[in-house]
Amino acid sequence: MSPFSRQDKSAVPAPDAVYNWRVYALAFSASMGSAMFGYDSAFIGGTLTLPSFKTKFGLSSTSGTELAALKANIVSTFQAGCFFGAILCYYLSEKLGRRIPLMLCGALFNVGAILQVSSAGHVGMIYAGRALTGLAVGASSLIVPQYISECSPPAIRGRLIGIFEVVLQFSQIVGFWVNYGVNLNISGKSDTQWHIPFALQLAPGTLLLIFMFFQPESPRWLLRVGRSAEAVKNLAVIRNLPADHAYVIWEVDTVNEQLRREFDVGAHRSLGKQLKEVFTISSNRYRLLLGMSLMMLQNLSGINALNYYSATIFQSVGFTGTSVGLLATGVFGIIKAFATLIFMVFGIDRLGRRKSLLIGSVGALFAMFYIGGYTAVAHSFSGHAKKDGGAYVAIVMVYVFAIFYAMSWNGIPWIVCAEVYPTAIRSVCLVFTTCTQWLGQFIIVYSTPYMMTDITYGTFLFFGASLVVAITFVFFLMPETRGLSLEEMDILFGISGSAINKRRKAEEIIAGQRGAENLVGDDVEKETAVRIEDKV
Repeated sequence: MSPFSRQDKSAVPAPDAVYNWRVYALAFSASMGSAMFGYDSAFIGGTLTLPSFKTKFGLSSTSGTELAALKANIVSTFQAGCFFGAILCYYLSEKLGRRIPLMLCGALFNVGAILQVSSAGHVGMIYAGRALTGLAVGASSLIVPQYISECSPPAIRGRLIGIFEVVLQFSQIVGFWVNYGVNLNISGKSDTQWHIPFALQLAPGTLLLIFMFFQPESPRWLLRVGRSAEAVKNLAVIRNLPADHAYVIWEVDTVNEQLRREFDVGAHRSLGKQLKEVFTISSNRYRLLLGMSLMMLQNLSGINALNYYSATIFQSVGFTGTSVGLLATGVFGIIKAFATLIFMVFGIDRLGRRKSLLIGSVGALFAMFYIGGYTAVAHSFSGHAKKDGGAYVAIVMVYVFAIFYAMSWNGIPWIVCAEVYPTAIRSVCLVFTTCTQWLGQFIIVYSTPYMMTDITYGTFLFFGASLVVAITFVFFLMPETRGLSLEEMDILFGISGSAINKRRKAEEIIAGQRGAENLVGDDVEKETAVRIEDKV
């Protein structure tokens, strides 16, 4: 089987023409929103260790709990902004669509970056700037996966949403290595050393603003607000098919049919009506709790502790010095980025969501438990660690964790949340899941400095234990969503029983629909032509 082979399990397999460069360009353009987040999550932790920044903002004169509090405040202000950004963006995404709010996110992110660069030693301006960039990233993190999923063919939806995570990871590489470069080549007495990492935040914000200017609005959102002609036009462009092509007509009919069902229960109306559909319909409630749980478990894996405090973690296993810590952190970023790229291109739509999470979790918890055990035995946190074989294996285990995390919790929670919700309530559900993501990040990022100061090696054991919980959750409660259309998720989650049983029965029902419709290959156009003639 070719690594680029597609498994379209939907009732109507898509023609080859839909797998074109346009859907990839669309996903890449929107993913500049994740580039904003990726760069921030990588650069800020290393920048806090730069001599020029520590001197300018008073970090060099503090230690212990006071230093941990200052670091936690600077880093976690961003997560707090993200949390509220996801909430505030809901109204914009409902009223203005996906494209314009993403452009606004790029502009707001740039304002926050400018505030940080011009802070001149005033930590309050750092807080304010990071709050604004957080608002922008929180809002974009709600819209980007949603926008990509609404425009993607089912067979490569995971790959396309995965571009969100691939861009994030490569942006992290830039953040990691920029810090290493300025620390190596610019004097620690010069403000330029910390200005450069902060100023480079302007790049992804600007690119998001420019790239989204040339992208179409989501056809599914346009259909929801009654702009049918524009929706058909945009869908035809994205699918690289004529507007009167059978597949385009079938896709529009399928979305409209789901919207009509949701119209009957009032989900198109007020926020209260949408919340009623979310919480009173058991299948919707199940999907919401699944998405929120996946987002929280992603953070409990320990990845954000490694992203934001990796330099400190490498020091805890015996590797001292700013350059050494930043170098090891940069390698961590490269490994995680390329592992993510390989998996999102070749693995996500072949291996599926469920199996990937299970395999990745097992590898990640093994690595995390080793790091915890080594730091306990070697007394790393008390400064007695040596650069012996055990220390080098601990470094390798950080990289092993990165590889297994890349194939599991790195992007799959975002993919699942973007694809499982009905169109009419997708935005409101994503508010809940995205806010859970940022709340989880805030908790972990804020508490990690204290955890590493107070419970030391227990930090890694805690994250390892959380992965055990994650494996149990996925095995029993998460059905496979690979290859189904967004509208067919109603079938999958409308089935009772175990996660494995849901998928098996859903495939049987969809296979029956495919046979009934008799829409295979060239028959798609013939059957739809008959439908159109009958309607006329």
